[in-house]
Amino acid sequence: MNYILLANGFEEIEAISVIDILRRAEIDLKVVSINETLEVVSDRDLKVLADITIDEVDKEQLHSIILPGGSGHKNLEASEKVIELIKYAYDQNKYIFAICAAPSILGKIGLLEGKEATAYPGFEKYLKGANISSEDVCVDGKIITSRGPGTAHLFAYKIVETLINKNSANELQEGMLFN
Repeated sequence: MNYILLANGFEEIEAISVIDILRRAEIDLKVVSINETLEVVSDRDLKVLADITIDEVDKEQLHSIILPGGSGHKNLEASEKVIELIKYAYDQNKYIFAICAAPSILGKIGLLEGKEATAYPGFEKYLKGANISSEDVCVDGKIITSRGPGTAHLFAYKIVETLINKNSANELQEGMLFN
């Protein structure tokens, strides 16, 4: 199962675009609230009902974790359950996708040492040990990072390419008129 973790303050485009594109690609995806309830409120007060709470995540079925940015990255970072899940995914060699400010979480917990990574401008200083890339989407093994709201579609298509294949990502891009 692929899990996108939403915290209050999540960046709308980075979360909703990814959810939409992955579901169009028919990727098994659960939207996870890190709150005690299913409701999560975005940076701009968009209320979303998640599929499950973080307590319902099945680690044994985990294939990937997706971390959107926005001010919600601080809430993701402050959650022991989120950090534990990220470390578990890393230790089990699962995919970790992070966009905007969220790659800073990976840097702060030491998962970017010697890896190529990118983040929202100004957050590079938190990518501890990483080789900073200016690419919109940066792939280094099982860690894929992206820069921000304007790169959300590219990020989502890279997730589709990674989890399915490049042809599926290309077909989806064409069908959605993304050039």
